[in-house]
Amino acid sequence: MDIAKRVYDHQWKIDPIIRSLIDTDFYKLLMAQSVFRNRPDTRVEFSLINRTKRIRLAELIDEGELREQLDHVRSLSLSRGESTWLRGNMFYGKRAMFRPDFMAWFEGLRLPPYHLERRDGQYELSFEGTWHEVMMWEIPALAIIMELRSRAALAHMGRFELQVLYARALTRVWEKIERLRRIEPLSVADFGTRRRHGFLWQDRCVQAMIEGLGTKFTGTSNCLIAMKREVEAIGTNAHELPMVYAALADNDTELAHAPYKVLADWQEEHEGNLLIILPDTYGTKGFLDNAPDWLVNWTGMRIDSGDPATGAETAIRWWQDKGQDPRHKLVIFSDGLDVDKIEELSQQFKGRVKVGFGWGTLLTNDFRGLVPDAGLEPFSLVCKAVSADGKPTVKLSDNPNKAMGPKDEIARYKRVFDLGAQESLDVLV
Repeated sequence: MDIAKRVYDHQWKIDPIIRSLIDTDFYKLLMAQSVFRNRPDTRVEFSLINRTKRIRLAELIDEGELREQLDHVRSLSLSRGESTWLRGNMFYGKRAMFRPDFMAWFEGLRLPPYHLERRDGQYELSFEGTWHEVMMWEIPALAIIMELRSRAALAHMGRFELQVLYARALTRVWEKIERLRRIEPLSVADFGTRRRHGFLWQDRCVQAMIEGLGTKFTGTSNCLIAMKREVEAIGTNAHELPMVYAALADNDTELAHAPYKVLADWQEEHEGNLLIILPDTYGTKGFLDNAPDWLVNWTGMRIDSGDPATGAETAIRWWQDKGQDPRHKLVIFSDGLDVDKIEELSQQFKGRVKVGFGWGTLLTNDFRGLVPDAGLEPFSLVCKAVSADGKPTVKLSDNPNKAMGPKDEIARYKRVFDLGAQESLDVLV
């Protein structure tokens, strides 16, 4: 496949940005099933949030083209082959991960309407409706915006120039893989769907990882690519669950308990599988200090904000204090990773804890310096649940630069979760 030619031709009907409802991250399907079972009547609003304000998306991306891509996603439905794969494939050693009632709903799903406006050089894009339906917009919305921005940056380039660009970018990917080969032990997965350069490029990166890393490559978060390339679909849960559960709390006591209620429901849902704690929604230290004893038996922890080494050290101390041997536990790093950081963390925690990496944007969208005027530089774009049943959601994070929500509610959450002083870190992606 000649990616440069496909980009140059821009044959929209051949290469829509989202070509399947399972061109999404595995954790979205796992969470949707949990929500479908436990909170089927909750209504939420999701909203696009561009943390990198200097990237004025509404001045780069044509509104008509954006609407065309969003409308295309609303026309998609699950194919028979995709349904068969989800119903019959083995995920994390378990067959029939997805229940028949959830699959019957998913097979009939069409994504709900969207609301789009331009304001101050940015797009305001939002989705409202039943939680398990609206949440399925998050990954397609982000991928569409990211790829349209990429297409805008490349629109002026000729076919030969594009061929050179992609050759250089592929060389960069391969050089990174050659460095990763030297790490022993290594367990790394592709987490790059949300802010990828494009579907075809993510697929090419996964092919490179398969060939270059062998068993050190554990799989991809992208369900469509996992099915197509016959590799593991990787993922568990995300901040969305505690954010919505917390917003639904009626008082401070319920609010303090909400993150643990999420994990209690999750444990019941998956019967001992997929037991990875994501502790940083309202501060890792406070979460662990007040965690119920049954959580210590979970498999591991994902570190997704703040300084990653500090987060891992906190996890190790917590396991030790609870009488657990951290060498039998798993720490997954997944925030803004690139090869330098993977090498550093691998060396720092070798022999102390099992280590895994979810490598995202800087795997599937690293074109830094390859296009003039920083036209393809990575930036931080998210699509978050901003309200639940009319109540605002809040995220505090171990990095205050990732906090979101109304100021008065942020103050309340900081009080309830006893969040002290924090170190601010730059947010690249």
